[in-house]
Amino acid sequence: MIGSGVFLMPSALAFYGGISVFGWVFSSIGALLLAIVFGELAKLAPNTTGGPYAYTRIALGEFPAFLVAWGYWVSIWCTNTAIAVALVGYLEVFFPYLGKSPLASIATGLFFIWLFTWLNSKELKTIAFVQLLTTILKVTPIILIGIIGVFYIKMDNFLPFNASGESDWSAITATTTLTLFAYLGMESATIPSACIKDAEKTIKTATIVGTVFTIIVYILSSIAIMGVIPAEVLQYSNAPFADAAALFMGETAKYLVAAGAVIATMGALNGWILIQGQIPMAASKDGLFPKVFGKTNKNKSPIIGIALSSVLVSLLMLLNYSKTLVEAFTFMMKLSTLSVLAPYLFSTASLAIMLFSNKVQNSTYKLIIAFFAFCFSMWIIIGCGEEIVFLGFLLLMAGIPFYVLLTRSKLSNND
Repeated sequence: MIGSGVFLMPSALAFYGGISVFGWVFSSIGALLLAIVFGELAKLAPNTTGGPYAYTRIALGEFPAFLVAWGYWVSIWCTNTAIAVALVGYLEVFFPYLGKSPLASIATGLFFIWLFTWLNSKELKTIAFVQLLTTILKVTPIILIGIIGVFYIKMDNFLPFNASGESDWSAITATTTLTLFAYLGMESATIPSACIKDAEKTIKTATIVGTVFTIIVYILSSIAIMGVIPAEVLQYSNAPFADAAALFMGETAKYLVAAGAVIATMGALNGWILIQGQIPMAASKDGLFPKVFGKTNKNKSPIIGIALSSVLVSLLMLLNYSKTLVEAFTFMMKLSTLSVLAPYLFSTASLAIMLFSNKVQNSTYKLIIAFFAFCFSMWIIIGCGEEIVFLGFLLLMAGIPFYVLLTRSKLSNND
């Protein structure tokens, strides 16, 4: 979860003003509800591959499962594009030329996309080691900024409270939609479930505890950043955490925090590139994605599927460099969030069906949580706005012809 989202989020939220704090609160509640849903699903269906896809296939059948796999896959392209954009933004602190040359920015982003694509051709334990190392290195500067920044907060920086010109409710809806992007990935532990020891207990604990920890880190650090940097300056910052560190700890701290942000975005890119291979591989094995996505190398990595996904990530990055970094990041955040909401909606429905079909005792509170998680997801769809919803709908529907072709192929093979 802790990757590019939190590091550029203060800049994206600055347009709305202090009211964006409420966005963090509501998105945190929604993320926790969804984390509980995925924790319960992991307990009911352990040792599966594909997370939301696998749960939907068990509970609802092949076509909804295909839509989940397709929607999640589209979300991953957008997520990885946003992460690569954020990575380039923080590298500007060390290499200012990147901010002046779109060509250099694109080349740098593409380099890291393909570096981690290559890394994900290795064994899972190698990828996991990189993830563990980057997690330790990235969390430290965020916590330090949050704790130290509290003492430098100026309440005037939160005014006007709603600077967007929209109604308070519209602003809260918009900021909740934006901040939810920072929590995408709370379900990631469910995806390689078959490779996890004691999956029933481990995944549920990791998902819920990890989400709670992330909520604390996000809210603390974001409030500190917004309180330290005036909104009119913050909304144009490509490295808000580094800029905040420079204000109260000097230029040296700016480079240390920027280094932490670079490491964080690298870790996030590494993890999401892993996931962009796992979901299509699971669907491929069930005949719902082309067979090429299910092919693995000697390290059991679906490297062909990963590489094909990285091609799409690269194309998206090229298409969005007509925008500023913050504009491109905000657009890709919304599109990524919308694309993953279909898997979230189907997952909440799947939990309810599995609770009923398995006749789980004392399941009333779990059904209530699933209901509120479903309502929250619907609210976020509204918050994405007409343009993003329309584009997201088109991307989701674009998968249907592929489903028809794959189903026809399966029927022909059976005949």
